[in-house]
Amino acid sequence: MSVDEKRVERLIEYTKSLLDGGDGKALYDQYCSDIEHVKPSEVFDIFYHLLQEGRKPKSILLCLDKVINVFYKSLINYAWEKPSEDDFINNLLAENAALVMKIEAIKKIIKLENCVENRVLLLEAISELKLFNEHYLKKENILFPYLEKRMPKFQGLSIMWSLHDRVRQEIRETIEILGNVTSSEKDINQKLGMLIFSMLGVLKKEELILIPVASEVLEHTEWNAMYKQSFEYDFPFIEKPEVFLPDAVTSFSVKDGIYKTETGSLTYEQLESLFSAIPVDLTFIDAQDKVRYFSRSQERIFPRSTAVLGRDVRQCHPPESVDKVLEIIEAFKSGAREKAVFWINYKAHKVWIQYFALRDQAGVYIGTLEVSQIVDEIISIKGEKRLM
Repeated sequence: MSVDEKRVERLIEYTKSLLDGGDGKALYDQYCSDIEHVKPSEVFDIFYHLLQEGRKPKSILLCLDKVINVFYKSLINYAWEKPSEDDFINNLLAENAALVMKIEAIKKIIKLENCVENRVLLLEAISELKLFNEHYLKKENILFPYLEKRMPKFQGLSIMWSLHDRVRQEIRETIEILGNVTSSEKDINQKLGMLIFSMLGVLKKEELILIPVASEVLEHTEWNAMYKQSFEYDFPFIEKPEVFLPDAVTSFSVKDGIYKTETGSLTYEQLESLFSAIPVDLTFIDAQDKVRYFSRSQERIFPRSTAVLGRDVRQCHPPESVDKVLEIIEAFKSGAREKAVFWINYKAHKVWIQYFALRDQAGVYIGTLEVSQIVDEIISIKGEKRLM
């Protein structure tokens, strides 16, 4: 066993002891030498081990900030080099810098004499923070899949996804408390403090751990692909860079052949146009629970990037909801269910989400189809509107 492997084992012991309520100072003294030499990549080893033991991301969050703060000195001094194709990273870092400026502006409003009287300014500023969700989506839908394909330990990214979800929730709660005229100045300040702490905490973990590790393990072609895919998302708080047209979803062309069935035939060009035109989002997961296809409708509801192709469905959902998704898929595989339906409110729209079990002619399960559709117009229909 190498020196690094031994250090990681001891750091795992240290982190587990903290999680289990051990004395922080005594533990630091015991593992001080290891803590002072921890590397960003080893942080992934530590938390991946905890997940493998069956600990949930939500429980790990209870001591995550404490652990990262202890590791801070070593992580901040770690030397790493940006890849030559670093525009994707540069944009993430620029968005982070812009977020810090937004938060500093919010802090100035908070310092005004009466926070309650300035709730309108605060409500406007906090509502603007919702735009930063695009930054989190680029990490979840582009960067995370590339890392997960590299090695198992990057399943630990589910912990950062949980942090994103916590920020999203805290933004909603802060907007709610600011919009409530009965909220006290104390309540408002407390909620604002929690939100700012969470957002800056994610930023710190991203810049001290995630980005340095990604820079070490990903290659030129991957950075180039991620940069192109990032243009399917917004660039919060910074000027949008030069636009790249997305690569075609399929490599087939008309001369490759014609898709034939008993009910008709289509060229591949027609088939692709058909999937792009129908007003629903389609995502196909194969029998091994891997994402194999998604449609590019004209106004896609939920962002999808080609980085997700080949990704395990377990990494495509927030940790808090993935168990429900797996439950549905297992029911499809066993034949206990053929369909599951949900509806949610999303960006001022009512979205209808359906999961269908797909089977071959012999009835054998071959995958799951997710279909999402905005149904505002449908549920508002009254009377009739005939063709003639």
